[in-house]
Amino acid sequence: MMKLTILGCHSATPKENKHTTSQLLEVKGKFFLIDCGEGTQIQLRKLKIKFSLIQHIFISHLHGDHFYGLIGLISTFRLLGRTTQLNIYGPKGIKEIITLQLKMSNSWTDYSLHFHELSSPNSEKIFEDDTICVSTLPLDHRIYTNGFLFTTKTVKRKINSKATESLNLEPFHYSQLQNGLDIELANGIFKENKELTLNPEPSKKYAYCSDTAYNKKLISLIKGVDLLYHEATFLEKHADLAKKTKHSTALQAAKIANSANVKKLLLGHYSNRYSDKKDFIKEASTVFESILLSEDLKTYSI
Repeated sequence: MMKLTILGCHSATPKENKHTTSQLLEVKGKFFLIDCGEGTQIQLRKLKIKFSLIQHIFISHLHGDHFYGLIGLISTFRLLGRTTQLNIYGPKGIKEIITLQLKMSNSWTDYSLHFHELSSPNSEKIFEDDTICVSTLPLDHRIYTNGFLFTTKTVKRKINSKATESLNLEPFHYSQLQNGLDIELANGIFKENKELTLNPEPSKKYAYCSDTAYNKKLISLIKGVDLLYHEATFLEKHADLAKKTKHSTALQAAKIANSANVKKLLLGHYSNRYSDKKDFIKEASTVFESILLSEDLKTYSI
């Protein structure tokens, strides 16, 4: 299971109790930071997140409301005595920006910063370990921008303890069963895997689509995801502004979700011109039913 916590979900400039974009994704005890708007580290402190647990940061694009909090977080890591490597995935140029800030302030880190600069216009796998795989989702914005697709890996099969309790299995039998194999008992009797195991938890998918115009190319990349976060900066009454600034409306986000047959849609990146966020639900629900509104410091299970 994944746990997604919204640190900030508003666009442009931060305001009191309205933080710019940042999210924290937890997968089996590992924490992944997605975008890092101003004040991200303050939001992390409110959640009492141990900073050392963050090993990977994914930056969608180089607009301030998505990465201006990064240099502050990096500097705080240094002040707290961090020693472990920090991996930063983002558009080409992010290394130059951060390095210049550290150079001009003479605040070089005592830990290594590993920049993974992105420039491909196509979806590509950028991170993988034994629990999760992360790929880019090319978006259509005013500058080079990626979303990110997080896919958990299927775990081993589960032992059905009731079915195995009387069989006196050896340790290697359990290993074989977890790996989907049939086994041979000491008396020569064969047991099929399906008799003694339970299906593992299916893979989970979370798609994060930050700033983007309505983009049909996304649909094939996010088919059937468990949760889609899609920006909805505007309502349809301001569709002209959405087109001009290469953002999306709530209705357009819902159309993407519907076409991709996702399980749930999470809206965010609201313009501060709207006082009633329920209007986003009303508009999007005309074409898609399972919709959530992102809220600062709220956690969603996937």
